[in-house]
Amino acid sequence: MLCCHLEGKILLLYMKLEKRKTGTNLLKNSNWVSLFFLLLAFLLCFYTYIPFSSKTIMAAQDAPKSIYDFSVKDISGNDVSLSEYRGKVVLIVNVASKCGLTQSNYKELNVLYEKYKNEGLEILAFPCNQFAGQEPGSNEEIQDVVCTLFKAEFPIFDKVEVNGKNTVDLYKFLKSEKGGYFGDAIKWNFTKFLVDKQGKVVERYAPTTSPLKIEKDIQNLLGSS
Repeated sequence: MLCCHLEGKILLLYMKLEKRKTGTNLLKNSNWVSLFFLLLAFLLCFYTYIPFSSKTIMAAQDAPKSIYDFSVKDISGNDVSLSEYRGKVVLIVNVASKCGLTQSNYKELNVLYEKYKNEGLEILAFPCNQFAGQEPGSNEEIQDVVCTLFKAEFPIFDKVEVNGKNTVDLYKFLKSEKGGYFGDAIKWNFTKFLVDKQGKVVERYAPTTSPLKIEKDIQNLLGSS
């Protein structure tokens, strides 16, 4: 668009000069004038396009292509590269300890993990306090509740924000790969993203979709159906 705009201005200038021809040898030769302005337009467009094109290509190259491009912190504050889960089927869930969906989801997530962890399933739980303040505790308190009350054996990570200006990069990626109904925003606790063995997001499930209802999809990705 910028190139076309510049070319339009150059052509407009050329037309004005054509009307003001005085009789000099240069302006009498309209072919030379035309050639000069066409060359000028080309050079301006060329030097405008090259930086823009390079930035676009670099941005595309830097854009994350899978969950393996991200690092997160676990519940103890340690850095974890998600490339550790390369070659596995991964279920990513934003969890909360005081939600009406908590008991049933943890129970069924435990069932899935126990049943398929040896076949290559990983469940990654990310506590989030953005929905009615239902995950208010510290990381230590969350870990204690999850491990003792809900008996979760799958990895629990640092508390995160999944919507708004402080959304963690992983969730920006997940939402961009699989939007939900009425926009990409996470609607509630226990939204689930299913990731294949290449780190690609293949499905997103609503908070009210129970974990056992997606067992067939997990089996298909594991190759165990």
